[in-house]
Formats: sequence, C-alpha cells, structure tokens
Amino acid sequence: MFYRVSGQFKTSYESDMALFPIRQDAVLLGVILLAMYVVFPLFASEFTFKALLVPVMIYSLAAMGLNILTGFAGQLSLGTAGFMGVGAYACYKLTTIFPEMNVVVALLLSGCFSAMVGVAFGLPSLRIKGFYLAIATLASQFFLVWLFEKWAWLYNYNASGAIEVRTMDFFGLVVTGPTAAPVTQYYFVLVIVSLITFCMINLTRGRYGRLWKAVRDMDIAAELVGINLMRAKLSAFAVSSYVVGVAGAMLVFFWKGAAEPNLFDIPLSFQVLFIAIIGGLGSILGNFLGAILIVALPVLLNFVPGLIGVEVNSATLEHVNVMVVGALIVGFLIAEPHGLARLWALIREKLIIWPFPH
Repeated sequence: MFYRVSGQFKTSYESDMALFPIRQDAVLLGVILLAMYVVFPLFASEFTFKALLVPVMIYSLAAMGLNILTGFAGQLSLGTAGFMGVGAYACYKLTTIFPEMNVVVALLLSGCFSAMVGVAFGLPSLRIKGFYLAIATLASQFFLVWLFEKWAWLYNYNASGAIEVRTMDFFGLVVTGPTAAPVTQYYFVLVIVSLITFCMINLTRGRYGRLWKAVRDMDIAAELVGINLMRAKLSAFAVSSYVVGVAGAMLVFFWKGAAEPNLFDIPLSFQVLFIAIIGGLGSILGNFLGAILIVALPVLLNFVPGLIGVEVNSATLEHVNVMVVGALIVGFLIAEPHGLARLWALIREKLIIWPFPH
C-alpha cells in the first residue's frame, strides 16, 4: 500500500519529532503543492480562480488565525470578522497614505494593526473565559463594524462609504485592481498563504504552541507550573489577530476589489468559526479541509442541476445548497466530532496498518 512504513526507523529524537515522520506524508504534500503551483494554473479557468481557489485559500487562512486562538489556546472568539476588517482597512489606508509602498509590505503591516487591536480586546481574557469571553469578543465585533461605518477617515470620505482597491503592481506585475489577471492574484495569495502556514506549523509545534495547549487544557495547572498566563493568552490573541488581519486584507485586495463595512459583519465571523470547527480545532490541516467543504462545495453544487439536465431557478438552488451543506456538516460532526482533520488521521492510521485495520 501507499502508506507502507516498513524500514522507516527513528534513531534520534529529532527524527521522531520531524515535521514528516513518515516519508509518504512528505510525498503527499509534494503532490498537493505541485497541483496548486503547476497543474491548477495551467488548466483552471478564470471562474475557478475567482470563485473557488482564491476564496478557499483566504478563508482557510482566516480559519487558521481563529484556530490559533480557539483550537490551540482555548480562548473563544466571535469577533473574527471585525479583526479581518481592521486588516483590510489598515492595508487600504497604508496604500493611500503611502502610494509608493510595496503591496506586500502593506499587507504584512496591516496584520500588525489587527494584532494590536486583538491584544486590546484580548485583555478581558485575563479575567474571564468561556462564554463570557465570547460575549466580550462579540462586543468588539459590533464596535469595529460601527467604527468602519462612522469614521469617514477610514474610507477616505468616500460618498459610498466603501473602500475601493486601486491598481497596484509588484515589481511591474499588476496584482490588484480590475486589470489584474486572476492567475496572478491566485499565485500571490498562494505564496502568502503557504508562507504563513509554514510559520504557523512551526510556531504551534514549538514553545508557544506548548504554552497555548497547556493554557487550553487547564489554565490553573499551567499557572502553577510557572506559565505566565498573561503572556500566553495575549500572544495567542496577537498571533491570531495578525493572521486574521492579513486574511481580511487579502479578502478585499485580491478577491472582492472593494468592500463596505457590512462585509465584516457577524455572518462572516460565524462562517470562519464553522470552517475551524468542521475542519478540526487544534489542527492546521483542518482549516483547509473545512474551507473546501464550507466555501467550495456550495459553488460546485450549483453545477449539479446542469449536469443532470434539470432546470432550477437561482433562489431555489441557493436554498438547496444551504440544506445540503448543513446536512453534510451535521453528518460529519456526528461521524467525527473532532472534525475532518481527525477523520483523515483515522484513515491514515488504517492505511499504515493495512491489511490489518482495527
């Protein structure tokens, strides 16, 4: 079988704790990256880039940021969309105040503003937790959306109240604006998501990842053994908000092209939360699996009536999509409450010991 591990010995602690302890995992990741970087750009259409690939990666990144906070550190948050909005508006202001600023620099700096706001609203986590903390972060959601609507300086006093992305280039290559090619934006988003994912994998496997997991599992015991709860919780809020802020900036600059304050309302927060839960809390892989189910599947279901020769109006099709996706979510949670990442882990274990599955 593909996952035959016979002959793969671990002779040191480093090899046992390697990112890919089984060689087949590295091969599988290589195949996925080859498809993302080579195959899809060659054969995918403009619609596929704009409606499937780019949004799936952006939502995966946003769910990853939330998963750092909720899945790894155990801090509930319902203000994800607000922090995404901070990143989007910060990137917009940076690119208008400093027109010559590189778009990558603006994108990465926008996450810093989101991190600062996240730390400010994360201060209540030092005194409260659980649903009380969720309510506190929900208050931040309302406040930030209100700020986006009322503070005209944020959208440069535009009469429509929206932020509009201008055409920007990256070393002569147009990456934002109406003239940017979808494949160019796809590559730009793919590279950024890949780099941040690599950083988050190493961060969660290192010292800070162990701190967050200790606080998540039992914060009182963690404090008794010498862990600084303030540093652990606020660092989780900072890292989470940074990743979410970058995702929000990419949502506007490389997908939507423009945004109004209601784009970052509560439904977006819940959608990102659903992706994290369905994919699997405390998992990096789960964010991508959850985004494929929540974001890409409804788009793909729109083509089913045409394939079977049935005409369905758009309103009915939208309702059917919601029902199908909802039923699948319930089914997946019943089959595996720990998410799609855990389901894949079980399949992988069975493949390793095949033909003797337990």
